[in-house]
Amino acid sequence: MKLFKWNKAASAASLFILSLSLVACQNQEVAQMPVQPEPTPAPVQEEHVEESNTSLYTAPLTGLPVDEAITRRPLAVMINNAPAARPQSGLSSADIILEVLAEGGITRFIAIFQSGGGAETVGPVRSIRPYLIELGESYDGVLIHAGGSPEAYSILQRQQKQHMDEISNGGPYFWRSSDRKAPHNLYTSADKLREGSDIKGYSHDFKSPVYNYNEEGATSAGEAVKQFDIHYLLDSYRVTYDYDEVSGRYMRMVNGNADQDLDNGTQLGAANIIVAGADHKVLDSVGRLSVNLEQGGEAMLFQKGKMIRGQWVKKQGDIIRFVQDGSEVALVPGKTFISIVPNQPEFSSHVKLAVQQ
Repeated sequence: MKLFKWNKAASAASLFILSLSLVACQNQEVAQMPVQPEPTPAPVQEEHVEESNTSLYTAPLTGLPVDEAITRRPLAVMINNAPAARPQSGLSSADIILEVLAEGGITRFIAIFQSGGGAETVGPVRSIRPYLIELGESYDGVLIHAGGSPEAYSILQRQQKQHMDEISNGGPYFWRSSDRKAPHNLYTSADKLREGSDIKGYSHDFKSPVYNYNEEGATSAGEAVKQFDIHYLLDSYRVTYDYDEVSGRYMRMVNGNADQDLDNGTQLGAANIIVAGADHKVLDSVGRLSVNLEQGGEAMLFQKGKMIRGQWVKKQGDIIRFVQDGSEVALVPGKTFISIVPNQPEFSSHVKLAVQQ
């Protein structure tokens, strides 16, 4: 695979600018961060799996058995992940969650809802960037956001994207809570968003590519890794995944605390964790970024307590896929989390594997 060659001088300049924006942004986040009681840990819940031999259908974006065919179009919701926005609501109902840097070391979630999500609260909702548009649309999602960068707005308008923006075209389908300060208090629900999509006449047809999934009981190859850390740029964004043998999922923690859904107390977890390294470039003094989603690169896949080293690829019009020796590796049926980290200073510096006993 031909990889993009990063210019060292440009990389150093970008990293210097990014480091300056990190300090300012981190100070701002600390100033806004409310004091919240530590949530009470919730019991780990198993993925809901019906007996596979009695189900005729599977959810397209999880591979899990479902009672009826799911053909509705997904929603791609931009979720705030500043410390003041935690814990978030509704993430436990998402089929797929992507985490990627926004600016100044702050990460943002793109939560893809298809098989789950109803009247439950989802948010806080935040702004969109060009590469977030590309990632959300790769799953054929209606793009859900509140504001965006000038370049993102230009793309949305020029290409007539199907989107719902709390600021410009979707106000009735969002609300603000009184227990948090803006911009960390904007919420919606999957039901309201689908209602709004219907009224706007957006397409209902599901056209997203899907993943290949292992058959039930299939074993996974790779190196045993029960726990690992992902470090983006700021210390307030250190994520730990700990494998739970009972549920078969990697359970998510942030800064040493269980990452729980605010509304139901469920700890977030996924059957598949993909960590992908991509080239990042600082665009302006605000710290906005461009993220190269075309070149592919080094990646790790964690599933069933094991880690597989390989690469990620994303062809035009397709989703991010994990490959090894040129062949796609099947995923375990269940939720999938994808973390996109910078290649600078090097990909491996963002992932720390726990020493196995």
